[in-house]
Amino acid sequence: MAAQPTDSSALRAYLDDAKQTVETALDRLLPAEADGAPRLAEAVRYSVFAGGKRLRPALAFAAAEAVGGDRAVAVPFACALELVHTYSLIHDDLPAMDDDDLRRGRPTSHKVFGEAHAILAGDCLHTMAFGILLRETQDATLARALGVALADAAGFAGMVGGQVEDLAAEHGTPNAEQLYRIHRGKTAALIQAATRGGGLAGGADAATVDALGAYGLHLGLAFQLVDDVLDETGTAEALGKTPGKDRQDEKLTVVALEGLEAARERARQEVAAAIEAVAGLPHPERLVDLAHFVRERDR
Repeated sequence: MAAQPTDSSALRAYLDDAKQTVETALDRLLPAEADGAPRLAEAVRYSVFAGGKRLRPALAFAAAEAVGGDRAVAVPFACALELVHTYSLIHDDLPAMDDDDLRRGRPTSHKVFGEAHAILAGDCLHTMAFGILLRETQDATLARALGVALADAAGFAGMVGGQVEDLAAEHGTPNAEQLYRIHRGKTAALIQAATRGGGLAGGADAATVDALGAYGLHLGLAFQLVDDVLDETGTAEALGKTPGKDRQDEKLTVVALEGLEAARERARQEVAAAIEAVAGLPHPERLVDLAHFVRERDR
């Protein structure tokens, strides 16, 4: 039987604390307008500090703590995760991709700064992520392992590859196998990297890191399933982005393939599998709470 979540106020406090930890570090590490290229610095900060739950950093911290590690060791990795995630959002919103006008409740980067600056801001965040990770992680062996994990998750076999498959599937024939590859690449890979990287930062052995990776994979799939449901059922006010875009763009989703209730049930199954994967860890409680949070979120 799946573990039950703890008090929601305790989880909210945890998420707020994780968010403050990573945002304090990012504010220190990101360039200020006075450092040169002020328009680029403004564009970078506009998207990074636009809000958001900072779920991936929170998952990295929770994974480190689940194996008895110190979250402080995972802070550079958490910052790098958030910068890669933010760069991907900037590029996803571009006219050549999803062509969105709204992100996190305010105009997207290219609407404010123009397409050229949005592209360059994304490029800047992508490269800065690895610079921060390598400079700020004190242990060189750990820095290398985390860098490889993040690069693999973000690149050809992960997020970018998944996005390419997502574009290729538009207006196409529904295909469940292709849909799984899309979800695993464009969404689950980075969430899986968050939990694997958190485990590495926490000093976990290989088997434990694999268990955390299984948790992250299942949770990432659940996250995308819930996202697909919310695109159909949510509002712009709640989501902070334009709802109905998947249907409008004829994207391949579980909702389009099997319907809303099937998507909700699949999300429940993935969350249960995620929780089961970390049941044997020393301190899995926060990971359990975050899994329930992903399934129950409304934005």
